[in-house]
Amino acid sequence: MGTHEDRYVHGTRVVHDGPREAPPLLLVHGSGAAGSSWGPVVPALAERHRVIRIDLPGHGQSPPAPSYDVPGQAAGLAAVLDELGVRAVTAAGHSSGGYVATALAERRPDLVGSLALISSGPSPDALLPQPLLLRALLGPPLGPLLWRARSDAVLRRGVTSVCHRPVDVPDELVADVRGIGYPAFRAVLRQNGAYIAERSLPARLTALDLPVLALFGAADPRWDPASAHQYATVPNARVEQLPGVGHFPMLEAPEATAESLLRFAAVQLRG
Repeated sequence: MGTHEDRYVHGTRVVHDGPREAPPLLLVHGSGAAGSSWGPVVPALAERHRVIRIDLPGHGQSPPAPSYDVPGQAAGLAAVLDELGVRAVTAAGHSSGGYVATALAERRPDLVGSLALISSGPSPDALLPQPLLLRALLGPPLGPLLWRARSDAVLRRGVTSVCHRPVDVPDELVADVRGIGYPAFRAVLRQNGAYIAERSLPARLTALDLPVLALFGAADPRWDPASAHQYATVPNARVEQLPGVGHFPMLEAPEATAESLLRFAAVQLRG
């Protein structure tokens, strides 16, 4: 898999895998997760790419931030990529990580050559009623108390509650999720909702005119799987669905997810 490095850049945890001279592939996790959520797909991706994973502010091993608005998170990510000296990355975002990746392309088109969005809800009306466990953890008045009392078993159930297939949640991801604070998570969710309420993701992507992969689990319990077709209106977009897969394709179907990402990135390199 080539070299492996774990360090901090401008206060952001950055993990590298794969050859430094290979085409860069940026992996951005979703709300309530961390870069370690990509772990099962990294070995396959790192055979052909310089894989760059980050922990967004307030997630995993990156410290909290004063604000969690999506453009601001994208600005921080741009500073990291500038420091690393990479350009024209294939930026892959899972769930709300797709919003940060899109905002990065909006803010700094020189840094992003193509976008892969995995389980990224296109607009607020695509959000489904959320699993009971997540509603309990986030809702008043017990949310803050339940959040502080979370056990490893509850953290694992929080991840698997949005999966359709049985999965083994990596220990590293459990540890990273434990470090996320309740105020940060609530603020991130509010800002994510504001970003797609202001302008839907398909509208933003159409304005960017970049190659796009929209990959959805056909049994996603968080976002209506049928909403994936909203991305079909985007020029240069490819929509793929994984049968029997929920919100976490990287954990539920790592081989198929890696194959889709590699196939998409290869087409962009040939182009």
